[in-house]
Amino acid sequence: MSSQTRLHAEVRSTTVLAVLRDGRVAMASDGQVTVGDAVVKHGAQKARKAGGGRALVGFAGGAADALALSERLEAKLEAYPGNVRRASVELAKDWRTDRALRRLEAMLLVADPEVVLVVSGNGDVIEPDDGVAAVGSGSGYATAAARALLENTDLSAAEIAERSLRIAAQICIYTNDHVTVVALP
Repeated sequence: MSSQTRLHAEVRSTTVLAVLRDGRVAMASDGQVTVGDAVVKHGAQKARKAGGGRALVGFAGGAADALALSERLEAKLEAYPGNVRRASVELAKDWRTDRALRRLEAMLLVADPEVVLVVSGNGDVIEPDDGVAAVGSGSGYATAAARALLENTDLSAAEIAERSLRIAAQICIYTNDHVTVVALP
């Protein structure tokens, strides 16, 4: 593969998981970024606090695209303070209808202590029934682990998120065990 082709190779990376439990929410992300068949970064930051520290946002997909969407989400959270659902729906509407935004390739996880949402460029705003959602390559593994831990342990949201990401990292080649956890109350 030429260096020019390698630069345009599919960027794969990430598992980001959100867990809601007992009025607390935690989001865990791995740090791996992969381009083609090479790991190019181990400690990327893919989850953070948003909305003045009242919400969490995590992303999978193109980093530049996700950052552009995160900025738009911040504006929506300012316009609808304390209403993560409304801010996410408004972002999804813009994402689907705006010509420039439609080309962005990423998925967002948005959460606060009341709700966890998956937001996509197709206009989807999905709220899981059990307060567990994930995006990215290892999302199925992380979700399954989190649901099992929710049902069978008394661990906190943050502990479940971290342990679930570590389990996903043992299975998914695009997920590493450099886990970052952010949480609200």
